[in-house]
Amino acid sequence: MTTVREATFALLEAYGMTTVFGNPGSTELPMFRDFPEHFRYVLGLQESVVLGIADGYAQASRNAALVNLHSSAGTGHALGNLFTAYKNQTPLVVTAGQQARSILPYEPFLYAQQATEFPQPFVKWACEPARAEDVPAAIARAYHVAMEPPWGPTFVSVPIDDWDRECDPIPVRRMFARNPGDPAALAEAAAALAKAERPAFVVGAGVARDGAWDQVIALAERHAAGVWVAPLSAQCSFPEDHPLFRGFLTAGREAIVESLGGHDLILVLGGPMSLYHVEGFGPHVPEGAGLWFIGDNPVHAAWLPEGNAVVADCRLALDTLLAGPEPVRRAPLPPRAVLPRLGGGVMTDAYLLQQIAALRPKGSIIVEEAASSRGAMHDRLPILARDTFYTTASGGLGYGLPAAIGTALARTGDKVIAVLGDGASMYAIQGLHTAAQLGTPVSFVIVRNGRYEALHSFGRKFGMQSLPGTQLPELDFCALAQAQGVVARRAETAAELDAALKWSFAADFPSLVEAVVD
Repeated sequence: MTTVREATFALLEAYGMTTVFGNPGSTELPMFRDFPEHFRYVLGLQESVVLGIADGYAQASRNAALVNLHSSAGTGHALGNLFTAYKNQTPLVVTAGQQARSILPYEPFLYAQQATEFPQPFVKWACEPARAEDVPAAIARAYHVAMEPPWGPTFVSVPIDDWDRECDPIPVRRMFARNPGDPAALAEAAAALAKAERPAFVVGAGVARDGAWDQVIALAERHAAGVWVAPLSAQCSFPEDHPLFRGFLTAGREAIVESLGGHDLILVLGGPMSLYHVEGFGPHVPEGAGLWFIGDNPVHAAWLPEGNAVVADCRLALDTLLAGPEPVRRAPLPPRAVLPRLGGGVMTDAYLLQQIAALRPKGSIIVEEAASSRGAMHDRLPILARDTFYTTASGGLGYGLPAAIGTALARTGDKVIAVLGDGASMYAIQGLHTAAQLGTPVSFVIVRNGRYEALHSFGRKFGMQSLPGTQLPELDFCALAQAQGVVARRAETAAELDAALKWSFAADFPSLVEAVVD
């Protein structure tokens, strides 16, 4: 016989989950008695930060990460980034402490009422085991459910007195769940694609998650298809300097139809094309255009407003499409216009992003959460290589700063650059302490415009010229960073900006650049 704790740590090691992300509380402490020396505990000073770090780590490592939270209070703090992990389709196993079983009938201090219901609907599966002996089996199941496509978070509530109970060891098993797609449906899609005179592709984050970068490039080149990025895609799935790259779809019905006008077949890969941020009217696709969706998330397939859907792993499905019929001859697409370079006379966010693109190390990873600068980033900071861009799929704030830390922990040989809005940074600013404690060489670049600029842009859509509670003039990000052990520099001119970026990108320690933009 072995203890629940010993059986659980044996499972975690077998599944490659030797890094634990947490913020410890009293109901979790027995889990960490005799904590294995070769395991690593990553501390976050607030639970949403913990979740964000784990999310970045899991996405970059392509394996579920273990998150340990404190009962209901800690789980509640983490819910914002748990929602983001759910939308990101990030595999996480989230555990939370529960009070001792013997005192649960008395509603004890710091217990979790309806523990498994609280994190829903943002977890794929939740469990509080009926017996202490069942905890390792529950965690094993949570891992496999998290890693079953579509990936996502799972949740296990563990009473404080379970860890020292005896149980039988749990055998390690493997699960293979990649879906190649319905052959007849894919054959129909391949035939439609071959006959189309002017096809267009729309690529979402699922292409990157499924490792289909090479396949989507090959298929686009074979069919001379223009490639658009799906609205609000959280990863890069196609090189933005490729001649077939056409740009980014806006999250509005009319704008999407206008952008795709003239195409007779639209192939949507790895994420929804019909993801809207504002109310719209009229058709969802251009008149006369057929639509096929391929992705691993059946929810996306189910609410596809028009067309045909195949639930499948993108890489496997694209291999099938690449073996399809020869396409008709098509005219080459015209080249996209090249924007002129900006001078540094005015420090705008566009100039900042242009200089990041010019000075960043080759192969560096961008983790972005600067909503008001997203358009400028699309224009001035192209993503050129696979697995080098991550952002939030949920729109919730407080993800980018901690996710950059987690990404750096998983991708130790690559430079990670976090491009962050000043308002978004304040949702997770205490994450800088974790970066300092671990020495992760992230370059945190704060786009300092002194207000929630995204809200001002959105407010103008409603005819609102002034918004209450959106000004942030007093914040000093260099002081906030230095107070937590991260060195920082402030840049207000073009010369100061270039010097600060070069310094930060060359640093082998965490650093912050506060870029003041007009």
